[in-house]
Amino acid sequence: MGAPEFGELVGHVVEAMGLTMESARRSPEGIVLKTHDGFLLAFVSDPNELSLEIVRRWIGEVAHAPVKLVVLTPKRLPPALGAEVSATRATLVEGGRFSELVRGLALGSYLGEEPRPPPPRTATRLLPSARQLDEIMVRARNWLDWGVPALALRFYRQAAELKPEFSPARIGIGRSLFGLGLSDEADRAFDEVLRHYPEDTDARLGKAAVLGATGDPKGEIKVYRELLEADARRVDIRTQLVAALIAVNDWKAARGEVERIMAAAPEDPQIRFLYSVTLEKTGSLEEGQRERTRARTLGLDPERERTLCSHLGLPAPEFPPEPAGPRTPAIPRVEVVVSQLVTRRTPRPRPRKARPPRKTRKRRRSTSSRRKRK
Repeated sequence: MGAPEFGELVGHVVEAMGLTMESARRSPEGIVLKTHDGFLLAFVSDPNELSLEIVRRWIGEVAHAPVKLVVLTPKRLPPALGAEVSATRATLVEGGRFSELVRGLALGSYLGEEPRPPPPRTATRLLPSARQLDEIMVRARNWLDWGVPALALRFYRQAAELKPEFSPARIGIGRSLFGLGLSDEADRAFDEVLRHYPEDTDARLGKAAVLGATGDPKGEIKVYRELLEADARRVDIRTQLVAALIAVNDWKAARGEVERIMAAAPEDPQIRFLYSVTLEKTGSLEEGQRERTRARTLGLDPERERTLCSHLGLPAPEFPPEPAGPRTPAIPRVEVVVSQLVTRRTPRPRPRKARPPRKTRKRRRSTSSRRKRK
């Protein structure tokens, strides 16, 4: 993608996201925009033009100001630059995530893609404003689930402007602010929802998370238990309770809550892994190792396991390095056993000794040739 096309794409992204610019500047590596709502957006067209010095300059711009850095690029940043961005709690949107953002804004043609067909008509007809609100909320939830609260906040705010009394958008704003580490702003967002809807469970969950982040884990746990007394079927509440119990090193209580979650989802590999950790922390080492092996059998991949260990403060697991090149297909167990038996029974060839040259012998004629001579 050339510089003019990339600049045009950035303009459409800014317009579709409803951003208001405070300043903008171009450079060989891309376009840097500063928004009125406190974001420094660095659109990088070619990561090969980007240097560590430039990245650190961006980080310095937001270090002593209430501004969040978001780096967006259609390609992958070099590992050293990606690590520098991630280490400063900045947001990195690269490769597939950038493409998904562009597609979600109906700008896939800039990626060389055909326009998506319109969704099939359903029996329920939504008003244009309701359909627009639904699309914005889907984008916001996706970005929050993918761990990019900066972009989720942008879309949640857009939804709240479209429908100010819509509480899920207000709750999403609070969750996004909390994900960005802005606990006080998140607390005020949840209070605003509770002012109109005092019994809103999701807003109370957000308030509980803020209590834990601001140094009151006991208050956080108390709120979770109260909410579970009202509705014990909410797995998301119980999951947050487990996280709060782990934060205060109450592994015994956490193990009991994980067992309750696992009763509803026995084949979930991440729950199995978490159960294995609680077993190990409460003294059942061998059983914990078996559960961890079972979690891997159920589909827990190494990268996800490393991430979970990092979140829990556990040492990174060691895995054997994967062989380079294409993987060889698995050989059935019967063939493996047979090949081992053949290998054991076949003696190794001995080196041959030098033999003296043989005497030349007369070649015997075949019976048919002797008959012809007669």
